[in-house]
Amino acid sequence: MDYAAQLAMTLPEVVLSLGALALMMVAAWTGPQSSRVVSWIAVAVLAGACIALVGPASSGGSAFDGMYRADAFAALAKVLIYLTAAISILLAPNFFQHSAGDDLKPEYPVLILLATVGMGILVSAADMLMLYIGLELLSLASYVLASFMRRDARSAEAGLKYFVLGALASGILLYGISLVYGFTGSTMFDQIASAYAAAPLSGSGKSLGLMFGLVFVFAGIAFKIAAVPFHMWTPDVYEGAPTPVTAFFASAPKVAGMGIALRVAIEAMGPASDQWRQIVIFAALASILVGAVGAIAQPNIKRMLAYSSINNMGFALIGLAGGTPEGVASVMTYMAIYITMTLGAFIVVLQMRDADGEPVETIASLAGLSRTRPGLALGMAIFMFSLAGIPPLFGFYAKFAVFSAAVQAGLFPLAVVGIVLSVPSAYYYIRVVKTMYFDEPTGEYGPGDRLEGGLIALTAAMVSPLGYLAIPLLGGWAMAAAKALF
Repeated sequence: MDYAAQLAMTLPEVVLSLGALALMMVAAWTGPQSSRVVSWIAVAVLAGACIALVGPASSGGSAFDGMYRADAFAALAKVLIYLTAAISILLAPNFFQHSAGDDLKPEYPVLILLATVGMGILVSAADMLMLYIGLELLSLASYVLASFMRRDARSAEAGLKYFVLGALASGILLYGISLVYGFTGSTMFDQIASAYAAAPLSGSGKSLGLMFGLVFVFAGIAFKIAAVPFHMWTPDVYEGAPTPVTAFFASAPKVAGMGIALRVAIEAMGPASDQWRQIVIFAALASILVGAVGAIAQPNIKRMLAYSSINNMGFALIGLAGGTPEGVASVMTYMAIYITMTLGAFIVVLQMRDADGEPVETIASLAGLSRTRPGLALGMAIFMFSLAGIPPLFGFYAKFAVFSAAVQAGLFPLAVVGIVLSVPSAYYYIRVVKTMYFDEPTGEYGPGDRLEGGLIALTAAMVSPLGYLAIPLLGGWAMAAAKALF
């Protein structure tokens, strides 16, 4: 295959990379005053990358000697990633405008674009080295984004914690890749799968080495999606990072991390499904339980949403445990609905400012919000009930999809335990609604931003019962994406 055809398959990443480099030069020449213009151009670049997915970039072919896959699975994941990245960029100007001492800098949208390039490479990776390159590009940009507010001690602390623990996770992943390469002789997913099929994971030194490699690779990926026991960074980073960055962390990297987890599990380690299924089931149930218990006592709403993301990744992993096309489709459906609910909740947090314009992040400060800002309270209630999986909101369908896939795969006990654990998970969401509607108001809120208000209305409508109208379209895309892995 000639290089022109290969570049056509990687056109979304080419568009994003060139856009990021061009905007970096603009930022260097023009300074902070170009921040808003650079932000809108970055959104246009993301739209261009999304358009570039039509054609060879989603044709099912491979580029760079099979190291890069351009298929329907990667295309769906990239659409979700690009949308969340664009929203994260649009949310930033108003947030930094009200931040004490920290103005929006044009480097912010550039870093989002670079992180998005990493996520695009990650979900298209068909080789362990390509996986690592994408993950590191995402991680390096994320470390800077977490500490973007240099005058805020919490932001600096968040960036440092994320960097230290992220470096540890990268080391674990690299060690796992080295073991897999050492015992299979290849870093290509298809050749690794052939090696696993030829050497059943029992009764030999080679089998033990392959098993350890599998565990370490999944451990490195679990850090990126904040699955237990690699979740410890999440609450502190979510609380300390700027809220638009937190919204970004809670959505786009989760899609990328879950996407590469699905690709590695099915394409690289499919013959070892009986072994990795045990790891995934443990991580799923532990994440649901730890996320639910940890969120109950949180007074800060960003920390509560951090534990909520841990909890939700546990539910998504139930779909992965099935290891079937239906299971993969249920995970992609779950992620699409999850990022909509989570982004909506974080946009409400961005709207929470007191009369002086200072951000408010505690759950107690939501007291009586239904009387002072009824529209904002209604939007937050929809997001909370939907995250809890309460029918008829669309979040219920997300959980139904993964439980149904687990039952179809013969994992009925897992589905039952997941349903039981979803009950305590609803408590901390309902607590937020109770505070908004039944507690006395504690103060007045400042005026909201029109763009943020429009995004709240849009996302709330998408996770309301109106969302069920999208099931044929979303389900078709998710199943087409799933079949690309089998």
